[in-house]
Amino acid sequence: MSSPDATFDFAKIRLFVGADMSEGALIQFDKGQVHYLVHVMRQKAGDTVLVFNGRDGEWLAALETVGKREVTARLVRPMRAQAEVPDVMLVFAVLKKTPMDFLVQKAVELGAAILQPVVTEYTNQGRVNEERMRAQAIEAAEQSGRLSLPDIRPLARLADLLDQWPGERSLLFCDEAGGVPALREVLEEGQGSAPAALLIGPEGGFSEGERARLRGFDGAVAVGLGPRIMRAETAAMAALTIWQSVNGDL
Repeated sequence: MSSPDATFDFAKIRLFVGADMSEGALIQFDKGQVHYLVHVMRQKAGDTVLVFNGRDGEWLAALETVGKREVTARLVRPMRAQAEVPDVMLVFAVLKKTPMDFLVQKAVELGAAILQPVVTEYTNQGRVNEERMRAQAIEAAEQSGRLSLPDIRPLARLADLLDQWPGERSLLFCDEAGGVPALREVLEEGQGSAPAALLIGPEGGFSEGERARLRGFDGAVAVGLGPRIMRAETAAMAALTIWQSVNGDL
């Protein structure tokens, strides 16, 4: 694994906080973070941790108050400047809880800028726990060294999303029906650069009506991910990895 920055320290505890950051500012951790710092990591006053808020880069913070119910830290100095990820949006059909958690975690690690869950005609799940998605995204960002969090969009119907699609964002939809060019081939030909979106269908695939609309949709390109049948969450990771290797920061 390569460090995102020469100054990044994987051995340090790293936590996301919502507060604005500036030298000398006092940070107060939430209940879950207090439990983690005190009871799991056995931290004490004077120990240092890394904190980030997705806006002001990463900071070194020294713990001041360390109690069973409260932990505070004083910001010492900035460690890494804020860096944004390439503008790639992952649009995916809603999955069951465990594969959904996996998809969110790995999408954050792979640098997805936007996560957009959708309901398609063959989607088995009709609801999304946005708080759980955000918690999974925060944990993945903390562990991977990412300085930003993805924009997690509310659940939408695929048809409604296409009705409001921004013209400047290209749409690459992974079509399991076959007979389409490989995603890497399309990207290397210059299509699908940022801002872009990758669309992953449900386990049952797209309906014929959805596929027909997507293939006729202005700015959309049908792409393939190879000869093997993949689970939806695997396909999402493969597509993101390929896109990032050509147009992103991998």
